[in-house]
Amino acid sequence: MKISEVADALGAEICQNEFDDVDVQGAYTSDLLSDVMAHAKDGGAFITIQAHKNTVAVASLVNISVIIICNSRPLPDDMLEAAKDERIAVIRTKENQFTVSGKLWNLLQG
Repeated sequence: MKISEVADALGAEICQNEFDDVDVQGAYTSDLLSDVMAHAKDGGAFITIQAHKNTVAVASLVNISVIIICNSRPLPDDMLEAAKDERIAVIRTKENQFTVSGKLWNLLQG
């Protein structure tokens, strides 16, 4: 399932749209960036409430394709600019991490 399809299926807003619309290869949910560095898989989605530039740095380090920001967190301009530079999609949803994780798991099983 492509990133744009995931965003649409989740009813999420695409906040940084300069990215390669690749297939999402799984997901990892965490708000602890060191945990993401240790356990997230290449090409996956990163589900979090951590909306700052360091989130993008970690996503880039582990080759995350899309960052999904939950709870309608505000997104700072420097985060979106860093994501644009790294070609990482950033989408935002009003739902919490638990709900998004469950929905994405179901979507990726099909």
